[in-house]
Amino acid sequence: MDHTLHIASLVVLARPELLEAVKANLRLLEGLELHQQSTAGKLVVVIETHDENQILQRIDQINNLPGVLNAALIYHELLDPAGEIE
Repeated sequence: MDHTLHIASLVVLARPELLEAVKANLRLLEGLELHQQSTAGKLVVVIETHDENQILQRIDQINNLPGVLNAALIYHELLDPAGEIE
């Protein structure tokens, strides 16, 4: 790895009746993975980027998706080029 890697996890709260549409829209975003979900509309999302500003942009994008009530940053980790946690 020749660059810093930012890994962030979010909890996304969506309207339960729009959960499938929200998941479909989330899958269109680069560097984002869906990990868990509940029928109540909660999703665990992981984002990997090279710049922390991209994390903030992604959170804004998620919050603006139809059916999303809130996206909250839960964890942010920074790996240096050697793969060590900073």
